[in-house]
This record gives sequence, C-alpha cells and structure tokens, in this order.
Amino acid sequence: MRHKKTRLIAHAAMIAAIYVILTWLFAPFGFGEVQIRISEALTILPAFTPAAVPGLFIGCLIGNILSGAILPDIIFGSLATLIGAVLVYRMRNCNPLLLPIAPVLSNTVIVPLILYYGYGVHLPIPVLMISIAAGEIVSCGVLGMILYRALSRYQNILFRWDH
Repeated sequence: MRHKKTRLIAHAAMIAAIYVILTWLFAPFGFGEVQIRISEALTILPAFTPAAVPGLFIGCLIGNILSGAILPDIIFGSLATLIGAVLVYRMRNCNPLLLPIAPVLSNTVIVPLILYYGYGVHLPIPVLMISIAAGEIVSCGVLGMILYRALSRYQNILFRWDH
C-alpha cells in the first residue's frame, strides 16, 4: 500500500513537472485572448492514472505562477484545469473521443472571465469563449487525443501501479 502511494506521488510530481515545462516552453502561445496551451494536452492523462489529477492541478498552478499570471488567473485558471482533470478521470471508461470535452468546457467557461475581469481584455465574453474553446480544442482535442493514442498502447507498462 505504501509503495503504491509513493508511486502515485511520484507520477503526480512527474506530470506536474512536464506540465510546467510545456507551459514555460510554449508560453508565447499559452496566454492571452488567443491561446493554445500545449500543456493542456496532458489533461487526457487522468484517463490513465488518478495521479494525473493532482499533477495537472499543481503543474498548472506552478506554471501560472512562474509565467507571471495574476492571482485570479493562478487560482481560477488552475481550478479550471483541476475541474477538467477530475471530469476526465470520472469519464475514463467512456468513449475516448469524449474525454477532451471536459477540459475544453471548463476552460471555455472560466478563462474568458479571467481575461475579461482580471486582465481587462474588453472583447465580448462570447468572443473570448469562442477563442478559448478553439485553442482548447487544438490542445486537448487534437494534441490530447494524439497523446491518448500513443499512451494507450503502453498503458499497462506506464501506469500499471495506479489501478
């Protein structure tokens, strides 16, 4: 039991670290009115391991802090990723093509409000929602599903300790 818990913490830490690195490397694309946050492709990982839920939340939190985000973005942006991750975990036995819907929706609802009220981006909120949804569809829907297909072949090797 203790060994399993240690592995779960290690997996969460690795996922958090990868999220932070991807957020930092691709920061020019991951913030603003039009954003494709490459690290959001990782929100597919809760379909494989529960360790991804805290890993994604912590990774997003740290990534937002290190990128100079404002406090509402650090808090609520990270919560958007957490909500998406929890829902992907709960949907893990559904059709894999449905998995990206959760992070796309959570970010589409929350991030435009952060941009509008936190950063003072005065585009209409529906326009911001469309923009954020488009970026999330690319990162979660396209890149996330590519990642899902690649990892699903090796899930019994990579994630065997988590179930």
